[in-house]
Amino acid sequence: MAKEKREYVMLVCSEGGDVNYYTSRSKTSPKLELKKYNPRLRKHTLHMEKKRK
Repeated sequence: MAKEKREYVMLVCSEGGDVNYYTSRSKTSPKLELKKYNPRLRKHTLHMEKKRK
């Protein structure tokens, strides 16, 4: 069987530590850092990638 070229990750808020989003990315790309909305804090914050278990 062929290996998967994508991996599934969680996006964790850098301010609150909440896991708000799940997404997939290419295994060869650098780690994701996106500004996303945090509903608990009610503002846009930086979200960083963490591996999904």
